[in-house]
Amino acid sequence: MRINPEEITSVLKKEIESYSGEFQVEEEGTILEVGDGIARIYGLTNCMAGEMLEFSNGSAGVAFNLEESSIGAVILGEYADLREGATVKRTGSVLQVPVGEELIGRVVDPLGNPLDGKGPLKTDKFRAVESDAPGIADRQSVKEPLQTGIKAVDSMIPIGRGQRELIIGDRGTGKTAVAIDTIINQKGGDVVCVYVAVGQKASTVAGVVQRLTESGAMDYTIVVNASASMPAPLQYVAPYCGCAMAEYFMYEKNGHTLCVYDDLSKQAAAYRQLSLLLRRPPGREAYPGDVFYLHSRLLERSAKLSDDLGAGSLTALPVIETQEGEVSAYIPTNVISITDGQIYLVPELFFAGVRPAIDVGISVSRVGGSAQVKGMKAVAGSLRLDLAQFRELEAFAQLGTELDAATQRQLDRGFRMVEILKQDQYEPMSVVNQILIIWAGSKGKLDDVPVDRVSEYENAFLDFIAATHSEIVEQLGETGEVTEELEALLSPVCDDFSRSFLEGSAPDPRAGAGTGEESEEEEADDTEAENAAAEAPEAEADAEAETAADDAEDSDDGEEA
Repeated sequence: MRINPEEITSVLKKEIESYSGEFQVEEEGTILEVGDGIARIYGLTNCMAGEMLEFSNGSAGVAFNLEESSIGAVILGEYADLREGATVKRTGSVLQVPVGEELIGRVVDPLGNPLDGKGPLKTDKFRAVESDAPGIADRQSVKEPLQTGIKAVDSMIPIGRGQRELIIGDRGTGKTAVAIDTIINQKGGDVVCVYVAVGQKASTVAGVVQRLTESGAMDYTIVVNASASMPAPLQYVAPYCGCAMAEYFMYEKNGHTLCVYDDLSKQAAAYRQLSLLLRRPPGREAYPGDVFYLHSRLLERSAKLSDDLGAGSLTALPVIETQEGEVSAYIPTNVISITDGQIYLVPELFFAGVRPAIDVGISVSRVGGSAQVKGMKAVAGSLRLDLAQFRELEAFAQLGTELDAATQRQLDRGFRMVEILKQDQYEPMSVVNQILIIWAGSKGKLDDVPVDRVSEYENAFLDFIAATHSEIVEQLGETGEVTEELEALLSPVCDDFSRSFLEGSAPDPRAGAGTGEESEEEEADDTEAENAAAEAPEAEADAEAETAADDAEDSDDGEEA
């Protein structure tokens, strides 16, 4: 084999020409101690707060504490195989997660790794987990409704797009059910939903995903799962990751998004664990002093953007679990003060069969009223006050005192309104149907209906209106208002249906109830009934005459004998 000097010379010349004096510098540190999801690292003197780190086993981490001789970091992944002396590298960037349409319909962990077995995510778009909330000039007031499909919420505690509405209550009172119903109700709309599960059992999250899949809601939903078996750092960072995934659709696609954080109590507990391990000084209930900032910087990212920024929105439904109804505890009061209202669920109503078990006395929506549908605002304007008065009267009536007729009527109507506001789980109702049934109840159309048949009446009434008076449904759906003309059309229809329902006869869709029109068969039936009624007295008179004649004959026979 002969060596050609010219070839070697040409290769050397090319290498010399392409040579650059740039050096790639990597700053490495070593682990001083590691355990329980945190690590103390020596040597990363230029590390920044919140910077992403890379550990020797491939796990990512975030710089938390910047101390004089070392830094404290949280490990977002496996840490069992990390040992003292292992190397840690700086990345020079903040923590990012994958975003985009490719995540819709998927179940991922907080870092965007798939958990549903449907293969890797095919996206090249990333977004920082921590980002600034939009300022006042970048926002506009909440003015568009976000319908939950829950009668008690949409009528008395309305939610608008861009709002932050807290769902708070004890364990097992239906907090997650309210959030899931809201997600299901967005079907067919333009809202992308992100459900963030923090600290829940994996089986519970699997059940939620199955329910969303059966309802067709996974077609527009992203599920971020930081289950109870995952390390505390992942539970801490999960809500921020879910918010970043939703912000992509708000900022980049000018769309509307809904974020459910279920629940922030467990996120606060995970943050407390990390802080105590990193030797941060504990405060009230052993939480660190910045636990308020933990939730405020997350929820402040919810907004209704200005028209200049595309008018997108991010609506937040944070969930907080209370202990024995203690809403004055540290974390509940923090989140109540951050949010724009709260939906308070109580176990007493839940176990009494009132579900959703919403206490309308303490529940409030501070900004959603301006976004409420006009028709709903008109029919449900006094509903909250009426129910509050009913609760007081109900407590008074339990003393066994005699009640006057007006008070008894108010009590009876209150019982029926409570029945109307009851709703089965995973069955959200359209806003038109909500307006119709609440209007009927508030106008006293159900006053004669037995309380135990209110649910049956509701289903039959809505089916009847949809089948025979679709023009009412269409007009209400288009305008969203209950006008005097609509009430004049709806009132006789409701009266006729109530009469037929109580008599036990189903109304005939061909009858044109409430319009004054009758079918030919009905007219014939009415004519026959009138003829029969006219013939009845004559028949009775003939029968009486025959009876009198027989009596006379009997008396004559008796005299002859």
